Amino acid sequence: MLIPDAVHVWREENGDYHVEWQTSEKGVEVTVEAVADDVNAKAAYDYARSLAKISGLPPQQRHQFHVRDEFGNAVLAAERRLAMRGTPNFRDFGGYRGSDGRRVKWGYLYRSGQLADLSAEDVALLGSLQLNLIFDFRREEEQQSEPSRLPVENPPRITSLPIVPGSNSRFFEEAEGHVGDRQAMFDFMLEINRDFAHAQTATYSRMFREILERDDARFLVHCAAGKDRTGFAVAMVLLALGVPRDVIMADYLLTQRFYDPHEQVARLQRKYQMEHLQAEAVLPMLEVHPDYLAEALASIDRNYPSVDDYLREALGVGPREREELRRRYLEND
Repeated sequence: MLIPDAVHVWREENGDYHVEWQTSEKGVEVTVEAVADDVNAKAAYDYARSLAKISGLPPQQRHQFHVRDEFGNAVLAAERRLAMRGTPNFRDFGGYRGSDGRRVKWGYLYRSGQLADLSAEDVALLGSLQLNLIFDFRREEEQQSEPSRLPVENPPRITSLPIVPGSNSRFFEEAEGHVGDRQAMFDFMLEINRDFAHAQTATYSRMFREILERDDARFLVHCAAGKDRTGFAVAMVLLALGVPRDVIMADYLLTQRFYDPHEQVARLQRKYQMEHLQAEAVLPMLEVHPDYLAEALASIDRNYPSVDDYLREALGVGPREREELRRRYLEND
């Protein structure tokens, strides 16, 4: 059978879509059909890789797809990673099954890295999403030196929510230049994920307050790479919507597919004056590991009776707020 939360769609710069799926058993036949009027889309299947390529769809709009297995099970899926040249890790984190079997709405919740390098086409695509709010978790100096590129007409409101530990600069200040070890860097990444859960609660609670203050807001959360500070924010939103932890972890790890840490090493070494360090020692800052998010969640579990208690006590998202979020962002059917 088709596994609903394992269907992923992404679009290449040439306009071709890729639809990937997983089934509970081998050999299950799956078909993919675009939800669009008057189009001549063509599908090419690679069943060995559980993958279909769809070509011929109009490039100026986002597309959704019906993915069906031979037993009649169907999933409505949209492109998860949007084809942005200037920020390759731009993703919609809708579509996952939440409370009561309802799914998170597509087209409302987004995550990404920095928006300073968007192309004109990227900015036009961003404008088509009709975002109301953008939450920027980068340090203030990052926001000033690399300002976001936004649509001129009806730009979304940016809320600056700087999270300093997520920049990793404190690590080098405390280490006094003696760091040259991959394990030390990996351990520090675990530390800052614990920090997200406890030292940054005022920042993340403000994010929730601003979301709830605007009716049915479409919003984007982002930092520099769209993985650590952003990853924790996304996890908290999905937990509030009742999405299971294993699904949240799978969404978190999708960054591995769309963000190449090796391409960013030289930039990071220049940014933090780390040219003296070997690339291997720097990579844990740029990589995504399940241990990172798992450490944040484990820290919550150690300090609170339940995630619901954490959401209520630490982030101000109690039963009333969770119900409102679910009313807005879960499908009614």
